[in-house]
Order: sequence, then structure tokens, then C-alpha cells
Amino acid sequence: MPYTLQHLESEEAFQASFDLMRVLRPHVAKPATYVAQLARQTEQGYRLLAAWGGEHIVGLIGYRELENLLYGRFIYVDDLVVSPDFQGRGLGERLLTAVRDEAVQRDCDHFVLDTGLHMPLAQRFYFRQGLLARGMHFTESLRAGSLA
Repeated sequence: MPYTLQHLESEEAFQASFDLMRVLRPHVAKPATYVAQLARQTEQGYRLLAAWGGEHIVGLIGYRELENLLYGRFIYVDDLVVSPDFQGRGLGERLLTAVRDEAVQRDCDHFVLDTGLHMPLAQRFYFRQGLLARGMHFTESLRAGSLA
């Protein structure tokens, strides 16, 4: 099946991506909360690229351009999810490639993402895509019930 890649930019489009994003982020329980969060993140430079299979969103990659002393200018991938029914068909690779190509066009120095230590299949996928583990990401929850 051919896939069409398109950035989602409206609240209606964000709403259409809610069910698939919940596969990756099940703690985001309410569509209105999700849409409001994406609207705020978009104001901060976040972009959400969707892969459409026909009339349905079957893959998502959320990312932003950042800059710091460690990486210089870089693209950070916040979210990558492919519908379980479409995994293993190269769609995740296509989404990563599209955003990596954008990072090159923007003259970024690095392409960065995090994945959980509990996700060995995702880690293997990222290694196959040429991404290397360079450190550990440490967090501290500052609110009861929030993810760390």
C-alpha cells in the first residue's frame, strides 16, 4: 500500500491522530487534552508528520528543531508510532528518513531521539536505522502521577 506523508497542522487533524498516538502514549487519556497539548507544542516548534494509508493515519512522527551546547542545532524526535497492523512494512523507516532528510536540509548537526530502556525491539530498530546509543536520559518526576 502506498503511504502519503503530510504534516498535521489543525486541531481537527490532531484529533484524527489521537487513537494512534495512544498506542505510544496511553497515559494521554482525553482527546481534548491531547489536542490542547499539541497546540501548545506546535507554538514551541513541534511538528507532527502523519503517514496516511488511504483515509486512515497509520504512522506518526513528532519532532522539533532545537539547539544546545551538546549537539549544536539538531532535530529531536519526540514521538514515533506505527499502527500495530502496519509494523514491519518499512513505514517507521520512511518516517524517520523523512525527518532526517529535513534535518539535513535545515543544516542540523545531529538527529536525536530517546527510547525507553524497557523497549528492546525499538532499540534494535533504531540501531538498524543508524542511530547509536550515546548516553542515558535521567528524569525526576516533580508531580505525583506524572511520567518520569
